[in-house]
Amino acid sequence: MFTGLVEEVGVLEAIQGNEQARRLVIRAQQVLEGVKLGDSISVNGICLTVTSYTNRQFSVDVMPETMNKTSLRQLRSGQRVNLERAMRLGDRFGGHIVSGHVDGTGMVASREVNANAVVFRIEAKPQLLKYVIARGSICIDGISLTVVEVNDSGFTVSIIPHTLANTSLADRRPGDLVNLETDVIGKYVERLLGYQNHGSTEKSGGLSLAFLQENGFA
Repeated sequence: MFTGLVEEVGVLEAIQGNEQARRLVIRAQQVLEGVKLGDSISVNGICLTVTSYTNRQFSVDVMPETMNKTSLRQLRSGQRVNLERAMRLGDRFGGHIVSGHVDGTGMVASREVNANAVVFRIEAKPQLLKYVIARGSICIDGISLTVVEVNDSGFTVSIIPHTLANTSLADRRPGDLVNLETDVIGKYVERLLGYQNHGSTEKSGGLSLAFLQENGFA
């Protein structure tokens, strides 16, 4: 579990393997404090497992499913990546609930300066956009952000100078792929509302849109 508050921007030092299965070697410092084999570290929003480490770098293995569903397939040596260690019980929860399980990728459509902020427009597929709402939370490359506007083809986020200076979003340009994780609450609500016990004569759990409306939740 993560918060979407990037702790450090690391550098991808080496890529081993092929296009389907890779080992990434990442230079870092802060996220290595107290690290152990098997620990989880979010790399551009993807929960990955530490398989080896030194005092200046760590390695993670990336399986085909992850390569196919995320922007890791486009990473090149020397690129910067956002890093966050898994949160500890009792820590401040400054972002939002981030699982590190990327739903898919979006593409940077535009990047425009607006006073002291930079507004990014991200294009994404409808199956992801249905979970995105204005003023809701979205995780982009591991960064917890607030959605400004959303329409049928994409959404916008406004980035303050601190976030731009301390994450790899500063490197993103139109045409770049970014990893997206939508708000987990919406996905669970959709699953509960649409759930059916196939092959069973018993009714499902009783949660329905009508129930939510009657009780003031919708």
